[in-house]
Amino acid sequence: MSGYAREGLRIVRMANFVAPASGGLRTALRELGAGYRAAGHEPVLVVPGARASDRMTGQGRVITVPGPLLPGTGGYRVLTGRPALTRLLEELAPDRLEVSDRTTLRWTGEWARRARVPAVMVSHETADGVLRTWGLPRAAAGRAADRLNRRTAHAYARVVCTTEWAEREFVRIRARNVVRAPLGVDLKVFRPHPGAGSDPGEVVVALCSRLSVEKRPGIAIDAVRVLRRRGIPVRLVVAGDGPLRGRMEERARAWALPVTFLGHMADRRRLAALQGAADVCLAPGPAETFGLAALESLACGTPVVASASSALQEVLGAAGVVAADDGSAFADAVEEVLGWPPAVRRHRARVRAECFGWDRAVAAFLGAHDAAAGSVVRS
Repeated sequence: MSGYAREGLRIVRMANFVAPASGGLRTALRELGAGYRAAGHEPVLVVPGARASDRMTGQGRVITVPGPLLPGTGGYRVLTGRPALTRLLEELAPDRLEVSDRTTLRWTGEWARRARVPAVMVSHETADGVLRTWGLPRAAAGRAADRLNRRTAHAYARVVCTTEWAEREFVRIRARNVVRAPLGVDLKVFRPHPGAGSDPGEVVVALCSRLSVEKRPGIAIDAVRVLRRRGIPVRLVVAGDGPLRGRMEERARAWALPVTFLGHMADRRRLAALQGAADVCLAPGPAETFGLAALESLACGTPVVASASSALQEVLGAAGVVAADDGSAFADAVEEVLGWPPAVRRHRARVRAECFGWDRAVAAFLGAHDAAAGSVVRS
């Protein structure tokens, strides 16, 4: 690229499994891109979609490449056609490459190595955790994950993990190019509201999650059933959509449970109002390496009950409780949280969330790229 001069690095980011109704990954991409721009860099995001587009946004340039739908995923698309994507990368001439897909886009690491472009893979989920949620036995999942992770660590200059928990599977294979960079939360949008909380005679539990198998959303239905059998007047509100929604609605009707399905909530302020009004939020996904929805709930002053199999204990601190991956254990944890004085639990949640601003996350990710503000002049 020539004919002009600019400061900063062109950071090309590629991501798969991003859908209009997806949550955490889309949020992370948006906030990191906006942070890169604010630091003086030029972020370019390449994602799959229903049709081609190329536009400037608050997170920088976003290029949508037509990609096929993955059956049974509720709207996920993937980038395919390696020759065309290779031509696009060559045209974009990145100074840095950042990839958020550990499977179908792993070939980009080799491309970057040949092109002498420092490349980073962001680990948004653990390989063995996802394989286990899809039914692979623990030992087989661990062996398959180790093979995948060795190839990933070899292909990229650095692997970014958002928590120590996520880093463990790379420590296990003695990878030496792993760096830690937490994600963050918008503390202005997601904040406590005066008078937040449900009616005294009702307990509102919220689930803000994609309704897909790896998120284990059915645990929320199971927990509500157990709690109501124990005489606790609990109501579940579900914000999110996905391939398991129909099955969850059927179970709620069959058991006559008070469950409201709101679908995907694109309006972040509406989502924040829901999270702030709940007494407890649930995060049952066992393969979560960070848990942005849980962190947003904390920022709204609402404690979280999360899977003990995930990284959430590391994120929650004293602002929540972790539980085994079944409805009874989640019900026990909800009761434990409800035993805390309301003012105490809401204060704990907000204070913990304030440890995770996006400014800190952006700085950590730029550090993984060796990208100080205004570090390169292209001409």
